[in-house]
Amino acid sequence: MSTLYLVLALVGGLANLGSGIGAMVRLKVILPLMDGAHVPHSMLVFPIGVLKVLGGLGLLVGLLGFPLVGTAAAAGLVLFWTCAIHTHILANFWPKETVGTFTFLGLAITTLALGLAL
Repeated sequence: MSTLYLVLALVGGLANLGSGIGAMVRLKVILPLMDGAHVPHSMLVFPIGVLKVLGGLGLLVGLLGFPLVGTAAAAGLVLFWTCAIHTHILANFWPKETVGTFTFLGLAITTLALGLAL
């Protein structure tokens, strides 16, 4: 396991875990973003929060000696964040926080690519 993969999986795992927990507790800062993207608040816990938490946990479990779990989690997060960007495209909604969505996607893609290369 490379140091780069270790850092990316750790950062990605913790970031997605935190983002998922934030969605599940319905942080007030998230609600206007959901409204702008035309996503119902009822989706914050499931599927949004749950998928982020599971993806983050999967990346961390991958670091504990289960690399296939980490690779599968990275693939799932690539799909999740791609769908998030697609939602922004459909809503034509581009607040400054959208950079975070692209950052999460880039982190997931890089983690997946490195996981497949190892």
